[in-house]
Amino acid sequence: MTQNYRVGLIVPSSNTTMETEIPAMLHSRIQINPEETFTFHSARMRMMHVNAEELKKMDVDSDRCAVELSDARCDVLAYACLVAIMCQGPGYHEISEERLGKATEANGGAAPIVSSAGALIEGLEAIGAKKVSIITPYMKPLTKTVIEYLNAAGIEVIDSISLEVADNLEVGRLNPLNLIEHADKLNIEGADAVVLSACVQMPSLPAIQAVQDRLGIPVLSAGVATVYKILKQLNLKTEVPNAGHLLSGKF
Repeated sequence: MTQNYRVGLIVPSSNTTMETEIPAMLHSRIQINPEETFTFHSARMRMMHVNAEELKKMDVDSDRCAVELSDARCDVLAYACLVAIMCQGPGYHEISEERLGKATEANGGAAPIVSSAGALIEGLEAIGAKKVSIITPYMKPLTKTVIEYLNAAGIEVIDSISLEVADNLEVGRLNPLNLIEHADKLNIEGADAVVLSACVQMPSLPAIQAVQDRLGIPVLSAGVATVYKILKQLNLKTEVPNAGHLLSGKF
């Protein structure tokens, strides 16, 4: 018997990748269980440039988005703008997830909330990664914010590369296969994992498995971690073909 799951996506208005990579990963699970189907439903928050001012202003809209999506009675909601959460200060993902969950409940459409920030931390913890190297599309001050947020969660960042693309539309146009070359420049000595894209807007899915095979350590992204947490919230096996160690089904 086919089971359909409605996945709500809380999306920055200029984001194009979340609605590409997350559905691609979940749809590819047809190879594992053809009885599962997923539909995707989005609500948008205005944001064009990735800077702290716009990100904080955008986050206020997340409550409205959660309520709108709860009208569709989604089974899970994913708030996928990692740095919008992280620039609010350490641990903010827990506050955001609780607040948005209450908003859906008050609207009669209670749904579990996944944030890409919280999912990345949980995914790294699941694979036992205490030390990581990361690649971000952000300007260096925002990358520093991500590093401080991860550090506060007990995850040490031993190296980072900032691609310094401030325009969020341009981030979505980056070639994911270029990440293979960027990853070769990372210092991974002592790293337990590589976060190939610490941003759900920077495309990375086509490179995840290739970089993992090349480097010989677990490789994930904010998008991969978000899918991991979505599957956990739906009580489904956390397995997606060719999406790296976290989605191998072992966790």
